[in-house]
Amino acid sequence: MYIAVLLFAGSFSAILTYCLNNKMRLGGVMASSAISVVAAGFFILFPKFAGNYLTTHIPSVVMGASFIGMATYKMITSSWVIALSGLLFPVIYLFSGSFFEGYGGSLGTSAAIALGSVFFLQWLIIKIQSS
Repeated sequence: MYIAVLLFAGSFSAILTYCLNNKMRLGGVMASSAISVVAAGFFILFPKFAGNYLTTHIPSVVMGASFIGMATYKMITSSWVIALSGLLFPVIYLFSGSFFEGYGGSLGTSAAIALGSVFFLQWLIIKIQSS
C-alpha cells in the first residue's frame, strides 16, 4: 500500500511539474519549488495525516520527482516519458538509500537516472520501429 502511494506521488509530481513548467510557462525551478513547498508544507502542518512512513518519504519523493518535471518540452515531448520516469523514481529512491551521497545528492541523481532510463527506452523503441 505504501509503495503504491509513493509511486502515485512520484508520477503525479513529475507530470504536474512538467505541466506547470511547459504549459503554464512557470519555469522549471518555480514549478518544482511550488510543488515541493506544497507537499512539504502539508506534511509539516498535518504530520499525522498519513502515518510516519509516508510523512517521512512523500515530501522527498515529490521533490525528487519534480526534478523530472523540470525537463523542457523541446527535449521531452512525450508526457508518458515524464509519467513513467516519475513512476520509476520512487523505486530508485527507495532502493538506493544513501548510495548516491556525494554524487550531487540522491534526489537529483535518482531523478536523472529515472529520466535518462525512460528517455533511452523511448529512443530504443523509436529505433526498433523505424528499422
